[in-house]
Amino acid sequence: MVIKVFLASSSGSTAIKKKQQDVLGFLEALKVEYAPLDIACNVDNRTWMRENVPVEKKPTNGIPLPPQIFNEESYCGDYETFFDAKEDNSVYAFLGLPPPPGSKKATAEEVAQEEDEEAKVTDNTMFTEIMLDMKAVIMEWLWFRLFSDLFILPLDSEGSLHVCIMFCALYIYSVYFLYGLLAARPIF
Repeated sequence: MVIKVFLASSSGSTAIKKKQQDVLGFLEALKVEYAPLDIACNVDNRTWMRENVPVEKKPTNGIPLPPQIFNEESYCGDYETFFDAKEDNSVYAFLGLPPPPGSKKATAEEVAQEEDEEAKVTDNTMFTEIMLDMKAVIMEWLWFRLFSDLFILPLDSEGSLHVCIMFCALYIYSVYFLYGLLAARPIF
């Protein structure tokens, strides 16, 4: 299978020239066999390209501009779709070619699974950070409360001090337990 790239060798537009060079350079870097077909010098190439570009892909004026890419007779796309495929690392699929041996072919399921795992890690990280912040605030408040109560409590009433410490510990564990149940995640 040969990739056909329709070009204009004598284009006056620098944007078109850059797009053509980008497509050809990338195909050469991938070592993909291609045939550059000039539409400026060959009327048959120009006519064939214009007739075989799908109607929905033609611009509003009806004349598709180069570069246009075909795999034998089937239309692959123009520069914009080629650029998108290059950015998505799916040029071989765009061209209708099998990937070379040794390259990783990521399926849509693998990509979706990786995104789900990243989202879970992000959610767990945010939850852990929130819990650590809450723990710090609660601990600071409890220690302040505990030490301020020490100065208020009479020194001979150890029973009151033990009750205060017990309620503080009970409060901390109940907060952790409650947030663990609400989030349905382990806290530690």
